[in-house]
Amino acid sequence: MVTFCVALVALLVGYAVYGAVVERIFGADSDRKTPCFTRQDGVDYLPMPTWKVYLIQFLNIAGTGPIFGAILGILYGPAAYLWIVFGSIFGGAVHDYLSGMISIRKGGASLPEIVGDELGNGIRQTMRVFSLVLMVLVGTVFVTTPAGLLSSMTTEWGVWGTPVFWSILIFAYYILATLLPINALIGRIYPLFGVALLIMALGVLYGIFAHPGWMPEITDAFSNHHPNRNLPLFPMLFITIACGAISGFHATQSPMMARCIQNERLGRRVFYGAMITEGVIALIWAAAAIKFAGGYEALQTLMSPDGKANPAVLVNLICKDWLGTAGAVLAVLGVVAAPITSGDTAFRCARLIASDFLHYRQHTLWRRLWISLPLFVIAAVLMNINFDVLWRYFAWFNQTLSIFTFWAATVWLARRKKNYYITLFPALFMTCVCTTYILVAPEGFRLPYVIGCGLGIALSMVPGGLFLRWVLNINEKPL
Repeated sequence: MVTFCVALVALLVGYAVYGAVVERIFGADSDRKTPCFTRQDGVDYLPMPTWKVYLIQFLNIAGTGPIFGAILGILYGPAAYLWIVFGSIFGGAVHDYLSGMISIRKGGASLPEIVGDELGNGIRQTMRVFSLVLMVLVGTVFVTTPAGLLSSMTTEWGVWGTPVFWSILIFAYYILATLLPINALIGRIYPLFGVALLIMALGVLYGIFAHPGWMPEITDAFSNHHPNRNLPLFPMLFITIACGAISGFHATQSPMMARCIQNERLGRRVFYGAMITEGVIALIWAAAAIKFAGGYEALQTLMSPDGKANPAVLVNLICKDWLGTAGAVLAVLGVVAAPITSGDTAFRCARLIASDFLHYRQHTLWRRLWISLPLFVIAAVLMNINFDVLWRYFAWFNQTLSIFTFWAATVWLARRKKNYYITLFPALFMTCVCTTYILVAPEGFRLPYVIGCGLGIALSMVPGGLFLRWVLNINEKPL
């Protein structure tokens, strides 16, 4: 319990102290007009209240990630606490803040354009394709996943409780959320879902303190407790807990709110703050999972009644046991509404990315429909494919996306003679994590662990060396 409490306080202190440091390094300017005023179009670019922008940003990046990832991550032991805290403060929050703020400075540009401006046109084209595929994949899976969960809750409804019915209903909502102005649908319901997710987390936090039970402490942080001994702590933990620490998906979402925020000085509250909030939620669920189960083997058994790990089962058990009837309702919001609110913004983000690189204006409904139609058709086809194998690669793709964002932000800071170390070290670390993972993972090349780690470290030094050589060259030139 001591470790958990210290970690919780550390996240809040990190926001107040390191968040201010990052803001000062970036140079947020309260007098500079933001894109919601300079490019206002009444659809994607429009000023919104800060509290609403914060809640939308929070729900965009959260979904079920900080819940499911944290539950799976705590199986590795209390090292999960350290990754959530240090990953959020020095990695994820910096990643989200800079991707949002650089987008503001670039007129609300989407992630591929930001990365391309800093790393070159070759990377820009790669990121355009990569981001679009990722967004459509996220949107598609977040149709089938909540549809399956809703179907399991409404089997007695007959045809109205089938996965097909729920899939059609959810997909129809996604189409509306993608095409309508952001304040027409997303701006109205997201704050409600965001508040519900926060209330659920607070209720679970109360349950942690109100119920007796064992919790791991920091003294055992560097031992791997995962029941599957074939999954090493490094790099598996850092891939498993993404949304609660560092997630590349977040950088695709930040530009949406960069088009709605009214002042640069609000960026720390919205971008850095939303990520720290997500870290708090991840920490709460990691602690709740292990305390409710009472041990690592017991946790694995509880969420795997059919032999396949499903964190949603544990979320439902905890909410019902600790929070009663209200908890059951909140559990539905957590495991159903949360993925839906990530799916709809994934499609909307895909539309914005496509319109950015095609330079295709989005001021009328028909123009938005025209550019979105191919995305919807592809998603409808993909819904009929088994994602079991493909989805295993998603976590790696997600973290790999964060590498591009970190390196782009590092170059952006270096060009302006700002302290680029705040992104350089996370960039090197995540490059090492993702490279090592694909080398040693069952889904990757399956190299012996020691060889994979050695190669991962060596390969991560390559972009580091190229960057330092480039920095030496630009430092010899005036701004």
